[in-house]
Amino acid sequence: MKVMFVAGGTGGHINPAVAVAAELKRIEPDCEILFVGTEGRMETQIVPKAGFPIKTVKMNGFSRKMSLKGLKENIKTATLTLKASSEAKKIISEFNPDVVVGFGGYVTGPVLRTAVKMGIKTAIHEQNAFPGVANKALAKSVDRVMLTSSAAQKHMKCKNPPIVTGLPVRREIIKTDRDFARASLGLSSKDMLVLSMGGSLGANAINNAVLEMLTRLYNEKNICFLHATGQYGKWVPEKLSENGVPYGKGTNIEVREYIDNMEICLPACDLVISRAGASSISEIQALSKPSILIPSPNVAENHQYHNAMSLAENGGAILIEEKDLTGELLSKTVTELKNNREKLYEIGKKAGENAKLNALSEICRIIISLK
Repeated sequence: MKVMFVAGGTGGHINPAVAVAAELKRIEPDCEILFVGTEGRMETQIVPKAGFPIKTVKMNGFSRKMSLKGLKENIKTATLTLKASSEAKKIISEFNPDVVVGFGGYVTGPVLRTAVKMGIKTAIHEQNAFPGVANKALAKSVDRVMLTSSAAQKHMKCKNPPIVTGLPVRREIIKTDRDFARASLGLSSKDMLVLSMGGSLGANAINNAVLEMLTRLYNEKNICFLHATGQYGKWVPEKLSENGVPYGKGTNIEVREYIDNMEICLPACDLVISRAGASSISEIQALSKPSILIPSPNVAENHQYHNAMSLAENGGAILIEEKDLTGELLSKTVTELKNNREKLYEIGKKAGENAKLNALSEICRIIISLK
């Protein structure tokens, strides 16, 4: 069996595709896999490191700006799209896949459309509760549409009924024992651990609100904080010092640029403060973690808001929009949850009710069924 995976642009598209490819290879060792991505983007680094070959096409996204500059960018993108379709046809012809699977990114449009025209079996996976423009268009012609959230279904017209598979969650996160994880971080049974983060680059609004929260709450008993500042939040520790807030070894506050042992920190925590990317949501659901979600307002289709709302409307998370976010509000919300463990537990329980823990095997099953 030969399977072509198409994904690009962000880790949210690439990492699930890599996880599925690895699982497919485990199930069917003789399966041949090829990735197609965008020239010069992060997939050209992530995919080879995972042990898979990749070929690229030149591709840009369309500008949404109503300006002369935006018009010029779109003319260039339209030209690249035509060329990308030609490049895709050549790649597909040479590899001759049984199935082509798209996981999102600009590159999925021309490659999947070309595969459909060539009569090859196709599938797409939509990570977000509000689908992207490319996947909404592709849903009308591909053979299978796989969804992370059932909420996406009402925004798509599909050739065949869509299947809610969930989003693959790293096995090590699901398998880690909570007591072991907490012991690894030196937490006592009485400690409430608040894990906060704004993505690998960092979110200025979250960093500022967490800074104020830590300044207000660092003297609280039986509460610990672990905050990831992101690449652009390296100023946070200095600001904490200016505010007279002790952090580091021997205190209840730890600040890192990036959390590289999430398989320990997430199972150990009692409350998550986070953006609402699809991968974060799926991990929160998989571990039944209560969360305060602060969607990024700077993403296409405002999809993080819809991701967060899919949990919050059923009581599975607390949603705070960035425009409403303050350190005072964050402090108040965390304090209320600390003092009401029953509510904290109930939020986590509701978060886990719709978790899909078999997403990897289900997605692989669907791909194999198409051959």
